[in-house]
Formats: sequence, structure tokens, C-alpha cells
Amino acid sequence: MNKYNCPVDATISKIGGKYKAVILYHLKDETLRYNEIKRKIKKITDKMLAQQLHELEDDKLINRKVYAVVPPKTEYSLTELGQSLIPILDAMCSWGEQFMVE
Repeated sequence: MNKYNCPVDATISKIGGKYKAVILYHLKDETLRYNEIKRKIKKITDKMLAQQLHELEDDKLINRKVYAVVPPKTEYSLTELGQSLIPILDAMCSWGEQFMVE
């Protein structure tokens, strides 16, 4: 039995929420460390960022690479599945530009 009502429901279940799409958007062109993501999304709390990154990793949309150095270094990048969202993220960006206020 399918747990989704339609394909849009399935998509929203993976990238919905306040920050997931924003995190994916910032990772679309580059690999970023945790603090770099946090700097780009100024209003996100550490707890929320950690939770959203964990969920995106569980959904196989991002890779998390941990380096065994002191202090610890962790990098995040899009998986192939995550990269397949780039056209959607770009369309969301274009559509959202009309609401940007300077």
C-alpha cells in the first residue's frame, strides 16, 4: 500500500518543511561544512539544522563526509538523487524571486 496520495505528496514529504529545500538549494553548487550552511541560513538554530541534515541524509538526498581530524570536519554535498532536485530548486528560486523585498 502506497503511503502517498500523489507524487507531489511524496516530494513534499522529502523536501518539505521550513529549511530542507533551502539547505538543498545551498548545496546544489558546492560542498559545504556545517558552519557554512549555518551562516547561509541565519535564522536556523543548531538543533533544527542538525535535525534537517540528519533527515536529508536518511532520505539519501545528501552525503555526509566526516574527516578524522581535530577539530572534527564534516562536509555535506548532494547525492545523485539530491542532484535530481536541482531543476525543482531552480524553478522554486525563479518563482520566489518575485516576492523578494530589498
